[in-house]
Amino acid sequence: MLRLVLPKGSLERATMELFAHADLAVVRGSDVDYRGTIDDPRVDEVRILRPQEIPLYVADGLFDLGITGRDWIEETGADVVSLGTLAYSKATADPIRVVLAVARDSPVATMADLPPGSRVSTEYPELTRRLLEKQGVRAEIRLSYGATEAKIPDIADAVVEITETGRALAAAGLRIVGTLLESCTELIANPTAAADPVKRHAMTQLLTLLQGTLEARGKVLLKLNVARSALDHVIAVLPALKAPTVSELSGGTGFAVETVVPKSDVNILIPALKDKGATDIIELPLSKIVH
Repeated sequence: MLRLVLPKGSLERATMELFAHADLAVVRGSDVDYRGTIDDPRVDEVRILRPQEIPLYVADGLFDLGITGRDWIEETGADVVSLGTLAYSKATADPIRVVLAVARDSPVATMADLPPGSRVSTEYPELTRRLLEKQGVRAEIRLSYGATEAKIPDIADAVVEITETGRALAAAGLRIVGTLLESCTELIANPTAAADPVKRHAMTQLLTLLQGTLEARGKVLLKLNVARSALDHVIAVLPALKAPTVSELSGGTGFAVETVVPKSDVNILIPALKDKGATDIIELPLSKIVH
């Protein structure tokens, strides 16, 4: 039913892991194969291509559905429908930033300080031109094919580059002076395909699986028993997505309580719950959380 295109390159590994955990594992002959299959009746075809190309291919109808970054949607100006964001990037769950950076000792403090005619090297020439012009900056935009941060100071006066943490730019002796765009990973669709009720329903179902898998990351389910007299003390220290589920035990001897908590908290939380009177505490991993 759906022709799907997934990103190759920096997002490739994280994307393949996400689909596997969402029970949509992509099967390929090898890690360098550009074609794959998903054992799911909603997906007829899978291709793995550069994220820079994906918005235009989806807009042109070569694929119904694709995953790419907001940065490449904005750079290409492609006419696509965004079905929703997916909270993952190469190394973190945070959005990436498209930033303007200069040499550490440059007098430039903000984007607006960039002198007219400054040489700006970037893989995002159209996005850079538009956003700098909004700041009143008239720069000489030069397309970069990689190693952009290495072009200061002799080849470029500034660069526009993506970063998750800023550490790589700092290590290259650069200083960030402004953010042009925050970019999330997005599930995008061809407008015609998205207008088809059957295809749109299938797209929404896939998005539910992917977002539910991401929501479950770093969380666990805690189940425990507690006597009636200790219930309020236990609830007081127990976080929850909304509110803990509390069910009375057979015979009225106490309550069964369960809730979802961050995995990072359980080393503190479980002993605290035991101190408050909780017993029979069980920690269970989660695969998906669907609201």
